[in-house]
Order: sequence, then C-alpha cells, then structure tokens
Amino acid sequence: MSDGAEELKAIDAQGVVIKELKTAKADKAAIDAAVAKLLEAKAAYKAATGKDHVGAGKGSSKKDKKPKAEKAPAGPTKKELRMAAKAAKAKEDAAKKAAAAEELMASGEAPYGDYGIIDSRVITDKSWCDVGSLRAGGATWVRGHVQNVRMAGKMCFMLIRQSHATVQAVLFQSKDVTKEMVAFAGSIPKESVIDIYGVIAAPKDPIASASMKTVEVAVSKLFIVSKAVPELPFQVEDAARRQDLLDELNEDGTKKYVSVALDTRLNTRTLDTRTPANQGILRVISGVGELFREFLVGNHFTEIHTPKLIAGASEGGADIFTLKYFGRDACLAQSPQLYKQMACANAGLERVFETGPVFRAENSNTYRHMCEFTGADFEMVIKEHYYEALEMFSDLFIHIFEGLNERFAPELAAVNEQFPFEPLVFCKPALKLTFAEGMALLRESGMEGVDDMADPSTEQERILGRIVKEKYGTDFFMMDKYPMSARPFYTMPDPENPDISNSYDFFIRGNEILSGAQRIHDYDLLIQEATKKGIPVETLKDYCDSFKFGSQPHAGGGIGLDRVVMLFLDLDNIRKACLFSRDPKRLTP
Repeated sequence: MSDGAEELKAIDAQGVVIKELKTAKADKAAIDAAVAKLLEAKAAYKAATGKDHVGAGKGSSKKDKKPKAEKAPAGPTKKELRMAAKAAKAKEDAAKKAAAAEELMASGEAPYGDYGIIDSRVITDKSWCDVGSLRAGGATWVRGHVQNVRMAGKMCFMLIRQSHATVQAVLFQSKDVTKEMVAFAGSIPKESVIDIYGVIAAPKDPIASASMKTVEVAVSKLFIVSKAVPELPFQVEDAARRQDLLDELNEDGTKKYVSVALDTRLNTRTLDTRTPANQGILRVISGVGELFREFLVGNHFTEIHTPKLIAGASEGGADIFTLKYFGRDACLAQSPQLYKQMACANAGLERVFETGPVFRAENSNTYRHMCEFTGADFEMVIKEHYYEALEMFSDLFIHIFEGLNERFAPELAAVNEQFPFEPLVFCKPALKLTFAEGMALLRESGMEGVDDMADPSTEQERILGRIVKEKYGTDFFMMDKYPMSARPFYTMPDPENPDISNSYDFFIRGNEILSGAQRIHDYDLLIQEATKKGIPVETLKDYCDSFKFGSQPHAGGGIGLDRVVMLFLDLDNIRKACLFSRDPKRLTP
C-alpha cells in the first residue's frame, strides 16, 4: 500500500478549485464538475491507502475506535442557484432576440441592421430625399456618410453628410426604437455609409454642428450600406477645420487642433474630398468648365477634341514627355495649339474651343505648377485686329466670374468657411495694360532687375498684381505686347516693332491664368520665325503645310482651368483645385 501523499495533494488542489468557483459564483454545472473531480481524487486515495479521506482537523485519534463517515462536499447555496438560473434565463432570452432579429432581417422587415452587399437583386418603393433638400414635415429615406456619432444616455445623435450638406439624426429609445437599436447606431464606425428613415422635424434650437440647422431626422429605421474601417488615416472633421484655427494653442503651448498635412490629404484624396470645402471646390471646377463652354457655344464656337499623342513639341522647348509610339518617337501634347489653329483658320470652323489635359515636363515643385493640368482653349478668326479676341476673352472671364457668384453661392460659402478669402474684384471690360506699362509700374515701386525683353518672374507678377489692385481697384487684368523673344514661333510680330509681338497674358491676383496671341497665318513668315527660334520644321510639316492652302487671320489663347479656380478662391496651392494632382513627385493616386 502507498502512503497516499500524491493523492492528498490532488485532493487539496481540487478543494482550492471548488472554493474559487464558489467565490466567483460560477455556474452550477462548473461547480458540480469540480466536485466530481474531488470525489475521484478521494476514491484514488482510498484505493492507494485502504482508508477513507477525512478533511483537515477531522482525522481519527487514539480514542477513535472506527473512522467517521465521510462528509459530503458542500453544494452551491440557494442564492448561487438563483443567480445561476437568472443568468441562464438572460442568456436564453438574448439568444431568442438574436434569432428573432435574424429572422426579421431575412424577412426584410427589421428596423435596423446591415444590408450586406447591394448587388441589385431587389427594387423597392422607398422614397428618398437629398440631405440638402430636407424640409420639416413628413418622413423619408436619407443616405449618407456618418460624420460623427455621440451617445447620450438612452439617445444617439448622428451627423449624416451627403455631398457638402449635413443633417443631425436622432434615435430616442422608445417602443419603436429599442435599446439594442440605439446601441447599434452608436457602434457604427465614422464614414460608414448608412440609410436612415424617419420623420423630418424642426428642432427647438438651430443645430450648430450641421449645415441643415433648422431640421433633424427622428430615426425609426437604420441600415448599414457600407461599413468603414474603424481606424481612418485622418478624421474628416480634422480635415475640414477652418484654416485660421489651426495655429491656436492650449495653455501648455501644445496645438489645440489636429491639422492634416497636404501630402496626407492627397495620399487619401477620396477621403479628403468629403469635406464641405472640397466638395465646394470640385463643384466650382465643374462650374468653370460649364460656364466656359456655355459662353463659347453661345458665341458660335464649335467644340473640338485634338490629339494628345503628337510627333513633335507643340510649344517648342524641351519641357515635353517623350515616349515610343510603335517604334517611332512621340510626345504628349503641351497644348492643343497647333491643331486648334488648323481647325479654326485652315479647316473652315473659324471659332473653336476645347477643354482637355495638357502635359508639361517641368520639374517645378511650386504652389502653382503641375505636370498635367486641364487646359481650356479657344481660337477664333479675326477680321482686322487681334483685339477682337481680347474683347472675347474679357467677356468670357466676366461671364465665368459672375456665373460662379450667382450659381455657386452655397459652394463658395462652404469654401470660405474653411479657407477664408476675399471675393474677386474685377471691372467690365477687363483692365488692359501694355507690357511696357506693367514693367514701368514695377520700376516705380522700386523693384530692381526688371527686364523689358523677358517674361517677368513669378515674384514680379505677384507684386504687379498688388500694384494694379491698389492703383486700379481690380484683381483681374490683361497685359499686351510681350517681347517677341518670350513668345512661341507662331506668334505674330508687332507691325511697327519686330522685337515685340501681338501677344498678351491675363492675370488674377498677380498670377498668370492665360497666355495668347495673334497667330501667324502666312506660310513663309511661319517658316521664317520657326527657323529663327531653332524649331525643326520637318517635325511640324503637316501643321506648316496647312497654311499653304489659304489661311484666315486668327488669334486665341490657352487658360489653365485649375489655376483659375485656385485664384478665384484664393487657395494657397493648386493641388487643392485639382481632383487628382500630378507633379514631379506625385503619380498616384
């Protein structure tokens, strides 16, 4: 027989387990299982020693004639049994609710949940309303992004954003809105897309956090359309914060608000564009294109689409993207220049315009340069003087400026809320200076290094813009008669001074937004000027030859649409005025 030492250790250890289970108020089943293991250990002790196990302090003495009967281990108390039964009932009820909710979702009658993937398998009779069109009274469905969620007791407040409009949605726990539904709403990650249905009510006080301040949605149904990841690269409310607040400090000297760097924004551009200001900017971009096209079509221009893969540089110079084209050398067009001249003056269309991509291989990492931008060009025949084109450009820009102010007031307000700007000041018709007059203004201001035979520098243009604003009260003006040496080969020379040209630039807030000129329409003069500038005429044979067959006098120009938007809104970087920017360092997204 063994002395039973090992078996005693097992008994003692199991006794500790039972004590801990009872202290933790474990389920009866767990306690019963532990007791069963204790009995097994005691049975093993008896088999090893031939004696029954008795607890500490209960062993037999010399006076004992026979061992006492083993006392059964204590079971769970009545209180423990009641609590275990209550827990089991709650677990059973929760399982029943979950099953009922799943059944309700499957039937399509659930008041909340997750749609799963919308794969066009059903069509319903739901009625929808855009957030920006909500008015008090009646009930409707609304779809949008969850910008913010806040739990408050038995209520959940949600800020729902669609495009640049936001509205507050409220869930109150009631017989129609369960505690589980409120908790479900509070658990939805920010930027998820949801559908809500509810009565559109007028709150007691205006809602400061929403653009729709006089209405809110009392939600009775809520479904997830697409759930966002819990951890976003940045919060949209941080990206939407007013610029002039970003320098505010706490008492300890730390930044009061989180700022989102431009590169971070551009790396996740589709998240960045969800801010109200960016929604406004993108719609202003669209508006400039719409107003440009509207004005020119109304003035009998024909829209054309010219090649972007060409055999030679359209502007001359080395700032071109080259590529191989089926074994031949080709490049991306720096502008539609040559083709719009051919279409206008030589193909009989007479007035043409185009909006499209323009490519410049300039390694310029500045606030106003990009390697690909949207060009807005027009070309028109003239009867006597290229001022006919200047008048057309003046009227075009005034149409764009007035159209933006009249038709896009909400978008301009959204931009101004985050990026405060002074409205553009312009006169009708546009102010016109000569290049010589502009350079004289710079000299009068005390600026050094002004060259009458070269394009002004970026800094000189900005200073000139400030001078013109102070002297003439306008942010928008044109400058005429640039030096011939600073213009492309197809530019018509001035008839009295061959060192200057019939060319012009337009400016907004001291930044160039258009360059144009009267073009050479005589074949011999064209070849002569191209040769002077070292242009290999053989690479432009088709263009040059088109002037052999009778060509009309013509003029035009090219506008940087992105730059017009940047300067109209007085943004500090052109990348903010472009959906997906391309510069020397950025080729994605």
